[in-house]
Amino acid sequence: MLAKDFIKRFEAYCPLWLAEKGDPVGLHIGTLDKPIKKVMMTLDVRPEVVQEAIEKDIDLIIAKHPPIFRPIERLTATNPQTKMYLELVKHDIAVYAAHTNMDIIPDGLNDWFCEMLQIEVADFMTETHQVKFKKLIVYVPIEAAAKMRQALGEAGAGEQGNYQFTSFQSVGMGRFIPTAGAKPAIGSIGEKENVQEAKIEVLLPETIEAQVLKAMYETHPYEEPAFDLISLDNEPIKYGIGRVGKLAQPMALEDFTQKVKEVFELDGLRLVEPVFQPKKMIQKIAICGGSGGNFYPDAIKKGADVYITGDVYYHTAHDMQANGLTVIDPGHNIERVCIPRFIEKMNQWKKEENWEVEFIPSTTNTNPFQYL
Repeated sequence: MLAKDFIKRFEAYCPLWLAEKGDPVGLHIGTLDKPIKKVMMTLDVRPEVVQEAIEKDIDLIIAKHPPIFRPIERLTATNPQTKMYLELVKHDIAVYAAHTNMDIIPDGLNDWFCEMLQIEVADFMTETHQVKFKKLIVYVPIEAAAKMRQALGEAGAGEQGNYQFTSFQSVGMGRFIPTAGAKPAIGSIGEKENVQEAKIEVLLPETIEAQVLKAMYETHPYEEPAFDLISLDNEPIKYGIGRVGKLAQPMALEDFTQKVKEVFELDGLRLVEPVFQPKKMIQKIAICGGSGGNFYPDAIKKGADVYITGDVYYHTAHDMQANGLTVIDPGHNIERVCIPRFIEKMNQWKKEENWEVEFIPSTTNTNPFQYL
């Protein structure tokens, strides 16, 4: 199979447009216009990960963290970091990154964290995107209606909540006169034609407008399809980073921190506690994987008893204390749970699509920190 065919399925689940502004997601190195037999999932792209990929004859690396986060000033073999890029090019290993879009998607990284910690998710923590709806109305000959509804549904139109392929159809009479230069599928040049037609109506999020219209044009039997595309004021679809939820029962902070250590297999973590506040039982938890220190005001607004995030800066921790927020910093590397989760999903897609490709989890430990 081609790498681009795999990425098409990957982006249907983890779309690029959901990434935060300025986040360098997508293809970083190589090409997707090539056949692939082995795909490796990793958290980070480091020299030791690249060596693992070379030894395992990997064609494509999918990484959580973009390998090129800032512009490269020199591309030399004397620097271990830039030498890594040269090795990837030399061995024709493509690298693709999904970063904050992996954090934001439903059934994504932050949802998996909550599942592991037995937190019942109630909401996202910080809103990042709103997607508005449009309505497509297209007229087709009655005998082409079923094929059109199927094509629009396969393109993603008609998804509403827990339902797919939703549509409305009514029947009426279409009238037209083909003029000189026309190549009518029905009727003759210069003669009036009456055709019983189906009026098909579907809703679609604005993000998939291009692919839905493409499906409509490719499926429609007429050379000049008649259709309307209308922007709607329906409640938009909302997306956000981080999650907020509750534990089944209140817990002592000490017990919960121990649970975090056990679930993520940590040798240690950092704890920030408010000054001059009595100990209390905790139940409402906010969590944001990665470096989410800047989002702590939203955890406070959501009424969280505890906020879990990584890489908390020294002065930010002071601000958290002053605002009465308890924070658990388990580090950035807990995001490695994306590796087995995505390998599981990729193998499911493989089964559904009948792909001939092997999905391999990286076994290289990229956590730079040790606890002594």
